[in-house]
Amino acid sequence: MLAAAALGLWLAPVAPAAWTTPARGVEIADLDARPRSEIGDSKVTVVRIDTAVHEIRLLSAKLLGLDHTLTAPEWAQKYGVLGVINASMYQQDHRTSVAYMKAGGKENNGRWTKDNAVLAADPVDPSLPPVTIVDRTCASPAAYESRYRILIQNIRMLDCKGGNPWSQQPRKWSTAAVGMDKTGRILFIHCRSPYSTHDLIDILRGLPLDLERLMYVEGGPEASLYVAVDGKEVVSKIGSFETGFRELDDNDHFWPIPNVLGFAPKK
Repeated sequence: MLAAAALGLWLAPVAPAAWTTPARGVEIADLDARPRSEIGDSKVTVVRIDTAVHEIRLLSAKLLGLDHTLTAPEWAQKYGVLGVINASMYQQDHRTSVAYMKAGGKENNGRWTKDNAVLAADPVDPSLPPVTIVDRTCASPAAYESRYRILIQNIRMLDCKGGNPWSQQPRKWSTAAVGMDKTGRILFIHCRSPYSTHDLIDILRGLPLDLERLMYVEGGPEASLYVAVDGKEVVSKIGSFETGFRELDDNDHFWPIPNVLGFAPKK
């Protein structure tokens, strides 16, 4: 009976998403994660961005020559973007991405790793898709290096067939992720309640998001998502829990982060 009840949690019908539209080309929804986490509200916040209306920007303290890092609200306010999310995990210098990252001909990190997701944005040729996420196991990012000014390598959360490539593990954390749906819209995704990445992937696959690509960008208290429209805060999501680092759900403030993806209306 217990096993059947647990299975029922996984197979329970997903309620239709209730999207709000605070600005043209921007939709926001808070979705219920199933099964529920033992911690927090088990909500998944999704910001869906129409890339025909908005451009995706990389803001990097290292590339911009800043001598300090900023919180998500500070990044948005200082650089005039509507919203931001982590661009990637970072190294111990609190400036350099853990994997390849470039923007505008400058490299934050010039080393490719084994990670299989690459976000490409700001195309040289306007006939190309404005933003895409490439899976290196089914398409070579080399073809994109000369075509896009922004490239960011991260860990993939979906394989080429939409499957879950992460093995199960006991560690759990708050998560920030970036996805692309089947129409090419970019999704900024945040879940404060801790899940293993394997379980969160299955949860996201079960939500009405039409995900085609998905990459992990940060976990724990650094996981940040922020959106403000006309000076009014509409999304403010802060991570907290991370197994083996900060096993608490009491973080109430944004941590400074060195690299963020932002979006703003095209000029």
